[in-house]
Amino acid sequence: MAEPLAGLVLPVSSWLRLAPHRHWLDMQGQRLLDFSKPSRVPHGFAALGDDGRLQPGAVADGTLTARMTHVHAVAMGRGLPGCAPLAAHGVASLRGALEDHDHGGWYLTPAINGKPPEESRKQAYLHAFVALAASSAHVAGVAGGRELLDTALPIWERHFWSEAEGVFRESFAADWSDEEDYRGANANMHSVEACMAVADVTGNGVWRHRALRIAERFIHTYARDAGYCLPEHYSREWGVLKDDHRDRPADALRPYGMTPGHFVEWAHLLLRLEAALLRADGHAPPWLVEDAIELFHSGMNNGWQRDGAPGLLYTIDWARRPVVHNRPHWCQAEAMTAAAALLKRTGHQRYEHWYRTIWDYIDTYMIDRQQGGWIQELDEHNHPSSTIQAGKADLYHAWQATIMPLLPLAPSLATAVTRPGS
Repeated sequence: MAEPLAGLVLPVSSWLRLAPHRHWLDMQGQRLLDFSKPSRVPHGFAALGDDGRLQPGAVADGTLTARMTHVHAVAMGRGLPGCAPLAAHGVASLRGALEDHDHGGWYLTPAINGKPPEESRKQAYLHAFVALAASSAHVAGVAGGRELLDTALPIWERHFWSEAEGVFRESFAADWSDEEDYRGANANMHSVEACMAVADVTGNGVWRHRALRIAERFIHTYARDAGYCLPEHYSREWGVLKDDHRDRPADALRPYGMTPGHFVEWAHLLLRLEAALLRADGHAPPWLVEDAIELFHSGMNNGWQRDGAPGLLYTIDWARRPVVHNRPHWCQAEAMTAAAALLKRTGHQRYEHWYRTIWDYIDTYMIDRQQGGWIQELDEHNHPSSTIQAGKADLYHAWQATIMPLLPLAPSLATAVTRPGS
């Protein structure tokens, strides 16, 4: 399952060449999977507290359920015991109380006695993860995975994809009326990942080229024009919403300002998209790797150790000054993943330096050897915090950080694991 070109360009001393390091990654991933298993609840998966236990009254979360389904389907493909039943539970939950059986699509929380939850808007962010989960479940052979994919793709395409704009729309009311006056980089970024996975699983290249259109608008147009600092929030007419959530700067999904962690996350998605296009079509736009390099360095220059302490902070303002100094775990995971991807793509020693530096930071500050899992958020002094999000809800970012360095840039995770060499 080695990257064919990576063996030619990786420095001789690279950690990625070392069997003990690769074993360490694998063991860290298995620790994270084991920690997450108590998050199962009747209608899906719910967030765990810092101690790894469900909180009183825990209720299934739609996005978390889709992410957990994806992760456990991929882990199932790797032959890890206990993951197949959890992936099957996720699929069943996404076909159960989390699905809107009247209008189609998915809720953020389960329906109660057949009635929609209080927050019943249909979110692009959630639906991208449902598509990702369905594709991973299908390729892994999870019962009901194919049916979930056949249900999810027409809904995702019909309601959210805007062919005229080349992006996914943001949200609607439960009955698909009342489209939100908003275009968001975050939901579209995760849609790029889902599009590539769907293309691999279905063999339909249109999804891959939709991913390219999204990247071209958000990155090769808007981010490049802003010096590779990506504005996150736009109106439907594509005006930048610079004051969006100024009163809630630490919002978990739509924070005020710009997010360096997303700069680096986009960087490795661009490299994966380049690899996917090369595998499928034999060619890819050269700007994909060029923009990936610029985005990574912009993210690290604007976000890493900006206040004297190590770690990638959450947000910056329009003058590139720190706003929320806290260090979410996912920012570190995505920075490390981007460094690994750039190292495999270019062989440049500076990415080996970053790869080691970021893993050293994660190991020192975020891996929780007392209660398990990763500490999800640290403050500017690298002490545990819950300003952005409390507890240990997320498996997806941390676990993918342990497996992506072990796999090629293309195909997508579930396909690479379940159909090696495809």
